[in-house]
Amino acid sequence: MTLTYFAHWRDVPEGFWRWKNFTPQEIACRGDGTLLVNAPALDRLQKLRETLGKPMIVHSAYRSPSYNRKVGGVPHSMHLQGAAFDVSMANHDPVDFETAARNAGFTGFGTYPRQNFMHIDTGRPRRWGDPFPHRAGRFAAEPPRLREKLADSRTMKGGGVAGASTVGTAGVEMAQQSLQDAQSSLQPLIPYLDTLRWAFITAALAGVALTIYARWDDWRRGRR
Repeated sequence: MTLTYFAHWRDVPEGFWRWKNFTPQEIACRGDGTLLVNAPALDRLQKLRETLGKPMIVHSAYRSPSYNRKVGGVPHSMHLQGAAFDVSMANHDPVDFETAARNAGFTGFGTYPRQNFMHIDTGRPRRWGDPFPHRAGRFAAEPPRLREKLADSRTMKGGGVAGASTVGTAGVEMAQQSLQDAQSSLQPLIPYLDTLRWAFITAALAGVALTIYARWDDWRRGRR
């Protein structure tokens, strides 16, 4: 049998499912969980997945008649036969995806650039929908990770302030010691240097506090 119906995807017996990159829940009806397993269509879907070598986000596969009506599907939709799949183009180039899908045996194609998905099925050869806009690159640029931007890191800034202030404090102490051993005419400068030394110490403590806060905040937000 190439078509097998289950009242719910949880009823699929262990050992029955052979499409390793997809689960019964992904292919089941989004409305009530019913599942019509169309083995030939799923074989093509698995072949396409292996050709692409990257995940496929399936928005819609099998639809029960009631759910198909609810979402405005056509009366004879291939989704009713478990032979159609709406796949996100978020991580695929539409042109390459369609070429690979044709090579895998899919014959029906519907493009939905506004919703960013492509419909593929095993029905009669046909094509509909608006073309996807030209993409400057094959995929959207991946945003840089927080820790890769070390120059802008709050932790780096806090550590830099603490380090610079510590060096400044040491420098002031050395200057004070030198002035104490110098001529009496330079003695009045010592109190000012003492004030400057405490300013450096305060800045160093602030830098340490900023570093600790940045570490805690990054951990809290799960950025590490």
